[in-house]
Amino acid sequence: MRLSKRIASLFLLLSLSLPALALNLNEAMSALGDAKASGLVGEMPTGYLGVVESKGQAEEIVSQINQARRAEYQKLAEQNGIQRSDVEAIAGKKAIEKTPPGQYIQWQGQWRRK
Repeated sequence: MRLSKRIASLFLLLSLSLPALALNLNEAMSALGDAKASGLVGEMPTGYLGVVESKGQAEEIVSQINQARRAEYQKLAEQNGIQRSDVEAIAGKKAIEKTPPGQYIQWQGQWRRK
């Protein structure tokens, strides 16, 4: 009986500590520049980030920032009476234009250095 209580306590402790290991939005934003510069993350014409190489925290960075972008795009679409997909396309074009040489962009479905 004691062993099962200890195991249950251990699982509870682990489940409570796991969310602390995930990145929050501020941490993801802080890590984005390095992730782009090292070729792990790139801009896509859809207005979202994509994982170029799945190393380190690239997937978490992309997930956190894309979630925030999606919310912002939806808000802008509602404010301007247009579809979110239109906002995404405009944002994607601008993000690709602003991407400095040497970083990755997705072009015609392929990752390429700009």
